[in-house]
Amino acid sequence: MLPMTDWSLTLHASIAEIDAALWDRCAGDDNPFLSHGFFLTLEESGSVGARTGWLPRYAALRNGEALIAVAPLFLKGHSYGEYIFDQSWARAYEQAGGDYYPKLQIAVPFSPVSGPRLLIDPVRLTHDHLTEGTVRGVFGDALRQACQELGLSSIHMTFCTGQEQEALASHGWMERLGLQYHWHNNGYQDFEQFLEALASRKRKAIRRERRDAQGCGLEFRTLRGPEITGRDWDRFYGFYQATIDRKWGQAYLTRAFFSGLSERLGEKIVLMQALHEGEPVAAALNLAGRDTLYGRNWGCEGEWPFLHFELCYYRAIDFAITHGLSRVEAGAQGEHKIQRGYLPSLTYSSHYIRDPALARAVRPYLAEERRAILEEKDALAALSPYRHENSC
Repeated sequence: MLPMTDWSLTLHASIAEIDAALWDRCAGDDNPFLSHGFFLTLEESGSVGARTGWLPRYAALRNGEALIAVAPLFLKGHSYGEYIFDQSWARAYEQAGGDYYPKLQIAVPFSPVSGPRLLIDPVRLTHDHLTEGTVRGVFGDALRQACQELGLSSIHMTFCTGQEQEALASHGWMERLGLQYHWHNNGYQDFEQFLEALASRKRKAIRRERRDAQGCGLEFRTLRGPEITGRDWDRFYGFYQATIDRKWGQAYLTRAFFSGLSERLGEKIVLMQALHEGEPVAAALNLAGRDTLYGRNWGCEGEWPFLHFELCYYRAIDFAITHGLSRVEAGAQGEHKIQRGYLPSLTYSSHYIRDPALARAVRPYLAEERRAILEEKDALAALSPYRHENSC
């Protein structure tokens, strides 16, 4: 193993500065949101950059000359598009005379998708006789040092793994929990077998919702990668913008981002459409990983009963069963997902705050939040629609 003094960290203003093959070897093929192509598409489409306030600073950790690990790092002057909220920390710090922004964020922009954030090259682990725990600790310390040298308030790693959170906690980072709703495939052969695992009342409710959604003269189709035309993306982008307008949000993602994704990621892009008289009236965008289907964006034109549930939840389950995927992540929020088979799952994040006074104020808040979230998870799990013997 190379001596610890040979570790170095570099920050890069574009992912194009890091070799794509090396990045993807670190990221693996489990999660398409972590691929070099995904981040490059965000950059080239203008979805990240000065316009949206997500300035790329991709981190590369080296041991000697060898690239060991990378991380999707961004410099931010706000807290939008993160799905884990720290605005109250920012207000408190600024009221006390501090500058909370800019800050550093290790994340997949605009996507509440869980997965590793400190992406480690498995080949170099073996070659250099390193452990993942060692690399995570070194990486965490190097990122803290970068935060200090740049004079920034904090660095936040959101929707990371529990193992990453645990490793960084021993290096001075603070732990935070959150909740999402995931569907788990218990080896179902088809959607009907999944329904049979539910309590009778829940099973009947889902059948009624699907019947009503499918009884409006709509045609449904699922397109993947090269099957998705420019016209399909034009319609989808209109749905996306309409959804953003209804929620008083900001359309971070550009039209070029979506077509760029299907060009770069191919079959991993899954677009589910509802058509009326041959014209799309709603669509849901998913990304397929090796073992998980990730719900991304959805939009609709007009009022159609239960169409959101059909496109975003039930057809996602159908797809996962058909393609042998173990899990569906349907995005952030929504206790209504529980009754449709999506159960509460913990999410993890890690935070380093440079000012000791602010850190002392945040720590007890996180401890109380953690207790509340664990209690909430237990309470929500009691609402499971599954028959007891089939509970996940």
